Amino acid sequence: MKKKKIAIIIASVLVLLAVATWIYFKVLLQKSDTHTQHEGMTGMENMKMDNKDMNTAAKEKVLYTCSMHPEIILDKPGNCPICGMQLVKKESESKEIHDVSLHTLLQPTNGYAISAIPATTLKKSEEPIEINALGYTAYNTSAVGAISARISGRIEKLYVRFRYQLVKKGQKIMDIYSPELLTAQQNLLFLLKNDPSNNSLINAAKEKLLLLGFPSEQLKQVINSQKTFFTVSVYSSYSGHIHDASNMGMNSTTTETPEMNEAISLTTQELNLKEGMYLQKGQTVFKVYSPSKVWALLNIYPSDQAFIKVGNKVRIVPEAKPGNDFRSSIYFIEPFFRPGSKTLTARVNVDNSVLQLPIGSQVQATIFSNPVNAEWLPKEAILSLGLEKVVFVRSSNGYKAQKVETGVSYKNLIQITGGITVTDSVAANAQFLMDSESFIKIRDKD
Repeated sequence: MKKKKIAIIIASVLVLLAVATWIYFKVLLQKSDTHTQHEGMTGMENMKMDNKDMNTAAKEKVLYTCSMHPEIILDKPGNCPICGMQLVKKESESKEIHDVSLHTLLQPTNGYAISAIPATTLKKSEEPIEINALGYTAYNTSAVGAISARISGRIEKLYVRFRYQLVKKGQKIMDIYSPELLTAQQNLLFLLKNDPSNNSLINAAKEKLLLLGFPSEQLKQVINSQKTFFTVSVYSSYSGHIHDASNMGMNSTTTETPEMNEAISLTTQELNLKEGMYLQKGQTVFKVYSPSKVWALLNIYPSDQAFIKVGNKVRIVPEAKPGNDFRSSIYFIEPFFRPGSKTLTARVNVDNSVLQLPIGSQVQATIFSNPVNAEWLPKEAILSLGLEKVVFVRSSNGYKAQKVETGVSYKNLIQITGGITVTDSVAANAQFLMDSESFIKIRDKD
């Protein structure tokens, strides 16, 4: 009985093991079939897609682009319209460009730079114009006198020795010996001695001596003493600084008067005229420049010339005496450029009798011009291409170059007279929208 129970238990265990083994193998075979079927479907799909891609690539066109300018895309080989390099085949998909315009040439490679640049517009306003200028003081040539020789003769005594020496009106300049004056004195004395009643001849002889430059005081002495003067004194009719005359005659050598700021010598230059030299009748001996009436010569730059007019008020501050600034006005503008200078010169009258400014001293001036009512743009918004001016006008796709006409320039502003309107927005800084000036091509606005 006991052996029978044991046999039943063993048989049951074997049956359970057989059932479990059958279930295990059945599940494993189902998974293997499913994986194999999935791999087969995937392979079929990949083959189908590969065939589709090959068919699509065969149908696509071969595109060409420039390695330096990837925005240039053409459907045939050739050269880049921007830099001239040979085009290469394009591997990635890109937008095709058929027409290369000015907008394409100016398109920057970084699109964010366009959106980051601020824009500005025309601003109409009336600007009070104040122009700073530098200059220096010079002799006023309208206050220059000349000392001339009325008769021929020899210089016996010279009382002035160097240039820029200050002389006063009525001061003795030189003593000269003149045979002509000596003969005229002898004729007068002969008439007074032998024909004292002939007043007409005596008066004519006196008048001749006076016209020849004989001093009236010496004439009285000749009549009273009945003796002739061997030499005759020459007096200055003006007050100022003495200078050599430019036409010294054939018997002497002249040199140009040196510039006031030119250090030619450590000492003041001597006069060309010397004792013992002969003078010709009508020869200009000296020139006398008055230091009490001078000019302030102001240098006007080309950018400011449009604002400067005769009559404009000027405030002048001399560097020698900065506390003594004064007001005056422009009375003349020289219509030429001085040698070696590219600025115009404006003359301002200065009363130097009180200031006593040295000739050639530097001055600073502020010129008050008439206000200008115009439409203005900042200078940074305008790009100069030599004779033409360009701004970048904002459009839907970015900025485009536009030619403009400009007027006067003042401080950081430039007057715009044509090319854009108040409704146009332009780049506030034109330099950010260019790589090279050779790439800029402008087009007039319709």
